[in-house]
Amino acid sequence: MAGRLLLFVVVVALALLASPRGAVGVYPWINCRDNGILADSGYKASLKLLAATMPKNASMSPGLFATTQAGVTPEQVWALALCRGDATASYCSSCLTQAFQDLNTSCDKKAATIYFDSCLLTYTNIHFRAADDIKYSPYFTIRNNANATAEPARFQRVVAALMNATASSAAFNSSTRLYASGQAYFDKELPEVYSWAQCTPDLSPDRCWSCLVRVMRELPTLFTDAIGARVLGIRCSIRYETQPFFNGSATVRLSSATSATGPAPNVLLNNLAATAQGRKYRVPIMVPIILLPLIAAISLVAYFIFLRRQGPLTAEKQPYRGYSAEAHDIESVDSMMIDISTLRAATGDFAESNKLGEGGFGAVYKGTLPDGEEIAVKRMSNSSTQGVEELKNELALVAKLSHKNLVRLIGVCLEQQERLLVYEFVPNRSLDLILFAQDAAKREQLDWTKRYKIIDGIARGLQYLHEDSQLKVVHRDLKASNILLDMKTSPKISDFGLAKIFGRDQTQGVTNRVVGTHGYMAPEYMMRGNYSVKSDAFSFGVMVLEIVTGRKNTDDGSRQSEDLLTKVWEHWTTGTVMKVVDPCMNGSFSEKEVLKCVHIGLLCVQGNPVDRPTMSAVVIMLGSETFTLHALSKPRRNGAGAD
Repeated sequence: MAGRLLLFVVVVALALLASPRGAVGVYPWINCRDNGILADSGYKASLKLLAATMPKNASMSPGLFATTQAGVTPEQVWALALCRGDATASYCSSCLTQAFQDLNTSCDKKAATIYFDSCLLTYTNIHFRAADDIKYSPYFTIRNNANATAEPARFQRVVAALMNATASSAAFNSSTRLYASGQAYFDKELPEVYSWAQCTPDLSPDRCWSCLVRVMRELPTLFTDAIGARVLGIRCSIRYETQPFFNGSATVRLSSATSATGPAPNVLLNNLAATAQGRKYRVPIMVPIILLPLIAAISLVAYFIFLRRQGPLTAEKQPYRGYSAEAHDIESVDSMMIDISTLRAATGDFAESNKLGEGGFGAVYKGTLPDGEEIAVKRMSNSSTQGVEELKNELALVAKLSHKNLVRLIGVCLEQQERLLVYEFVPNRSLDLILFAQDAAKREQLDWTKRYKIIDGIARGLQYLHEDSQLKVVHRDLKASNILLDMKTSPKISDFGLAKIFGRDQTQGVTNRVVGTHGYMAPEYMMRGNYSVKSDAFSFGVMVLEIVTGRKNTDDGSRQSEDLLTKVWEHWTTGTVMKVVDPCMNGSFSEKEVLKCVHIGLLCVQGNPVDRPTMSAVVIMLGSETFTLHALSKPRRNGAGAD
């Protein structure tokens, strides 16, 4: 009963606390405002012009910032672009280029805003001014669902002190970018906290501070022990996390003596004085903060009741050592628990007629929850090669990730010797079931437009995992059977049981336990156990070539058979690539796009990881009309073999 009470209270609390002033969906966050329909018009032509010029203009400016207008009334458009203060010029340009592309495909209105971790873009048909933007513009409040479990009151004081110091430094002590990053050091009882505050560089220091005051007033609703939160606005934004998320060294540093003791957070935010880089500064405006709203207090009471009823952690419930995050990452999964009786009823007691498929980890069943939501239940078999560690890894990872090209985790059940993961139901099942189907008519369902969309979607999902999420994740088991297709044939990356979290500055990991699927594993991973974002890139390249050709990398399981990479390479060098294109497309495709995808695929399967592109570069190449050919060498055989 207490568990259900906790789940109810947490769901209500999150619904209230995380609701933004503009609707938040999955990453990237898009606010599509109803200022008129964006039709084929002069307005759309003006947007296309801005998309060609603003990314470069912003990335080349000292503040990584640009505002501009184009067109004539009534089809005039005003736009603003800003990159985070730690971004490089090249990354700023690529981020804004992708922002224009995403808004073009996701929003049909004349006013829209998109937020990535490293940039924002907004445009509107109504002239905007900085003063009005600060006062009236919508903003997003986003809360990390995990809570700090050690000394919550002291943690709150630390966050309050650090955010005060960071916001003040951004407004009054920063360069032309009006940007500051922060880091608070603690003793071993609490994690370090990292922070960020930034305004658009066209604001005066006082206006920047006024804007930051406005967004900081939203943080009390997120201060209920959340290990991370952000408030994103057009003119200013703030964020804190217990994991590093910015590049370079922090510009503001607080010691535990400065930040973890002393007055309550509301006093700290009213009496802003902190030491940053050895200098003291004062802030002229008071920030009233009210801590611990009633809903949060109820949540905490319910949480402690739940823990008391649960009793001490058993060995099975203990966070396992293989996952690098703190214990709260695993404990946060408790709020996603679903009763076994609910899942038995949803799946007809795991009826054979509801089975969607079966793999090495067990069977997957379709079900329907009492509210009508369709689900896919992954039921681990007793002989499953995915142990408790991999299961908890998948839970802790997927619960933290949110992107339209990643499968969404709904819940979990660990009752009656069952190990069940509950995901959103993806109606078209996995890519391999269509792409490699024996029935040619089924394969014909994947025309070239859909295949290109699938390739682009997988690349965007990987870019999020590698570069844009709060975690840096290497999947390690990318393959066609782990790509699910929704009703619109948009791809969703699934199965994170083998995934690994990297530190922001980490480039590779090494393991003695090489696991994965033959035909998709990079040579350096197979032979030496080295894995990185570039080994994921190799797997992606294999999938790209499979999608173009409709052929598995290994057809008969024989290590002596000619693998797909060798075959495509031979046709590439002889200029006969069109001979290996899947005949099920009946010649209906863009030769230019096919050549581009084959070239990207071959780039990704280069023997030297350094020669493989990042996923952000791949996304740009896929969206670019002009594609520069890079030199290629013959891909190394990656170990053909059976799954």
